[in-house]
Amino acid sequence: MADVKKKQLVYNIIDFLRTSAQDGTVKEDDKESLEVAVQCIAESFGVDPDSTDDEKAYSIKPASLLSLLDVYIKTKAKSSSAPASAPTSAPAATASSSSGSSGPSENDKKEAEALKTKGNSLMSQKLYDSAIEQYSEAIKLDGTNPVYYSNRAAAWGGLGRHENAVEDAEKALELDPKFSKAYSRLGHAQFSMGEYEAAIKAYEDGLKLDSSNNNMKAALTAAKSKLAESSSNSVADRDPPRGGAGGAGGAGGGMPDLASLASMLGGMGGGGGAGGAGGGGGGGMPDLASMMNNPQMMAMAQQMMANGGLERLMQNPTLRNMAENMQNGGGMPDLGALASDPSMRDLASQFMGGGGAGGGAGGAGRGA
Repeated sequence: MADVKKKQLVYNIIDFLRTSAQDGTVKEDDKESLEVAVQCIAESFGVDPDSTDDEKAYSIKPASLLSLLDVYIKTKAKSSSAPASAPTSAPAATASSSSGSSGPSENDKKEAEALKTKGNSLMSQKLYDSAIEQYSEAIKLDGTNPVYYSNRAAAWGGLGRHENAVEDAEKALELDPKFSKAYSRLGHAQFSMGEYEAAIKAYEDGLKLDSSNNNMKAALTAAKSKLAESSSNSVADRDPPRGGAGGAGGAGGGMPDLASLASMLGGMGGGGGAGGAGGGGGGGMPDLASMMNNPQMMAMAQQMMANGGLERLMQNPTLRNMAENMQNGGGMPDLGALASDPSMRDLASQFMGGGGAGGGAGGAGRGA
């Protein structure tokens, strides 16, 4: 008789598992694994779920295991409240104990577990709002279980409400600091918010408790990569330096001091001429290698290219004439005269940022 009862129980467990695979409770990816499990259970207990004879012998239809469990829970709840008819104050004490300082009652815990199971099923169907409702009801019945907060954090994440997910994950860890999955939930929420340093710490704390968790290892690697990427981007996004190497932008960070630049270029001249401060007078072509290594020249070139100003700068008649003169063998122009040309100073100011006063202020800063 005992074997018959066991086979009846096993047969109806298998029926429950197969029904769960059909009604969407089980995810599509898990159905094949579940069917393998069903076959193993059936063989272990000598039950054939596809046999008509076994169905007649063991099936409890139209009832089901879930319906029987529901009846049991309701009956137990009624029996536990039966002493309420007694003329004593004991029932009031019992009622308060279910939500008071003594913690949730056993009945509350069971109901909370049933709500959690419903929430998990809704999560597998990506019905996150409904899942949150189930977990919230479970928390009302038993707020001491960190799993309910952790699962609700996952549901918040599904809705993209990562701030709420952080709160629930932290509450779960407050209840159980050794709950590694809550660290994973916390790290995911912080990662999704772009808080990569915090996410890295959460994943590292979780791996201290569960060092073999490959999902957290992969998530930690991704968070470190994102942090490095964001740090690199922040450096690349910085504006190029303004002003000359000798403090040309000292007062306002405006355009470089063109007179000083002309003097510098004259000093680089490859030969000939007076080679004075103006750098003109038939001096040779400047040393391009020295120019490219000069911070002031590089800053000037970077700002012009970043502003798209190089192409428009060449439309200036003065510069166009200078280019044509050089192509015809006329040599380098008088850079001192070029630097003192008001139109050139205004044009440089337009592309470099700052006003004409910037150069003068830079000169004063340089003198100081």
